[in-house]
Amino acid sequence: MFRPKIPTMPTPTGHVTPPAVVEPTTIVRAAQTPPPAAVAPAPAHARPTVQLTPGTALALVGGGTAVVLVVGAVLVSMLLAVAITGASVAVCAVVLRSLLASETKRR
Repeated sequence: MFRPKIPTMPTPTGHVTPPAVVEPTTIVRAAQTPPPAAVAPAPAHARPTVQLTPGTALALVGGGTAVVLVVGAVLVSMLLAVAITGASVAVCAVVLRSLLASETKRR
């Protein structure tokens, strides 16, 4: 009951294909021709420019605004939680100090 049961590897069923044999290929060098001297080099293509339509710009602005609002709300709520916790700890400390001070005065 407490001994692990190791499953056995099932034997493959159906049609089994043997592994394919990979044959090396030979590299044949082509005859080298000199480059033409009179042809001007083609200009290097720069990266394609991103074209913003008014709709995509508006969508980007709206998405960025939504992200800023959500992150701001999360940060403000975390700050508020820390402030409330600090205030409650301070009130508890004042109450305990008052109780302990009145306890020592009665004796």
